[in-house]
Amino acid sequence: QVQLVESGGGLVQAGGSLRLSCAASGRTFSNYNMGWFRQAPGKEREFVASISRSGVTTYYSDSVKGRFTISRDNAKNTVYLQMNRLKPEDTAVYYCAADWAKYLFGYSNPATYDYWGQGTQVTVSS
Repeated sequence: QVQLVESGGGLVQAGGSLRLSCAASGRTFSNYNMGWFRQAPGKEREFVASISRSGVTTYYSDSVKGRFTISRDNAKNTVYLQMNRLKPEDTAVYYCAADWAKYLFGYSNPATYDYWGQGTQVTVSS
């Protein structure tokens, strides 16, 4: 099992940037593929970005591609989401998720992931 704690959310103006962090407990962080999802009020949870265990392979939603960057530092048991040129429609609670698998399949499906953090609020004002 792994415990995930997100941080870095907050209030930012449109066009600004935020970097979210997801800190994982234990020494098995490198065994997990990681993902970021978000959920806005009244909407379903949606895929944002995913990264393989090694960090070599990444995936992005079309809505954030070119603006967001997912990365990981296995030595620090942390995955990051750098968010640039933020838009009001990016406003949501952002969740970190971990997938226990050798390869990252179904990266955009929430059911793929075994563990979830509690989320961090990102609010982008216009």
